[in-house]
Amino acid sequence: MTASAQTFAHALIIEDHPLFCDALALTLRGIAGNIAVDTAHSLGAALTRLERAPQPDLVLLDLDLPDVDGLDGLLRLRATHPELPVLVVSSMAEPRLIRAALAAGAAGFVPKHAGRDSVRAALDALGHGRTWLPEGIAADEADASADSVARLAQLTRQQARILELLCQGRLNKQIAWELSIAETTVKAHVTAIMRKLGVQSRTQAVLIAQQARFTSFVPEG
Repeated sequence: MTASAQTFAHALIIEDHPLFCDALALTLRGIAGNIAVDTAHSLGAALTRLERAPQPDLVLLDLDLPDVDGLDGLLRLRATHPELPVLVVSSMAEPRLIRAALAAGAAGFVPKHAGRDSVRAALDALGHGRTWLPEGIAADEADASADSVARLAQLTRQQARILELLCQGRLNKQIAWELSIAETTVKAHVTAIMRKLGVQSRTQAVLIAQQARFTSFVPEG
C-alpha cells in the first residue's frame, strides 16, 4: 500500500433496514462523490451478488442480519472473499464485540449512531490501509472472545461449513452426504479444524464456535 489513499469506486452495503440502507448509501455518495453503491438485505443475497461482476472494492456490513447470527456473517464473508475490505456498521457497539469483529477480519468498525464525519474518517483510514475503530477502543487489548473469533477466522470456507454442521450435531457420514464429499475428507477437515482452533476434540471446537457466536450479542457489564 502506498502513502496515497485508495479511492473506493464501488461499494456493497449489506443491511436489512431499508431506511438506514438508503441513508448510508446517500452518505457514501456525499463523501466519495461518484462511488457506485449496490445493496443487499441479507448475507445470502450479498454472496450471490459477489458472484458476478463488477466486484465492489469495499463492503459495509451490518451484523444483525436475518440469515446469520453474531459474527457469522463477517466470518463467512471473509472466508469467501478475503481480499475485500469490510467496514462493519452496527448498532451493537460494545467494546468486546468491536474487538472480536476486528479479530474476525473487519478492516474497521463504525457504530450506527456515529455521524457523517466518522464514516468519512473510516473511509480515509481504510483507503490508506489502516484500520478504523471508535475512539477509546484498543484493538490490541486482550479479550478471550476475540481470540476465539481470530482462530475461527483461519478456517477455509469448507472448514467453516463443516464446523457449522458439527454445531448442528451432524455425524461425519451425514456431513459427507450433505456436502457430497468422502467421509475420509470430512475427517481430514475436522482434524484441520481442531488444529487451527487449538483444541483436542470436536466438542471443544463446537464450544469455541458457540462461544464466539454467543458473546457477539452479550453486552459487557
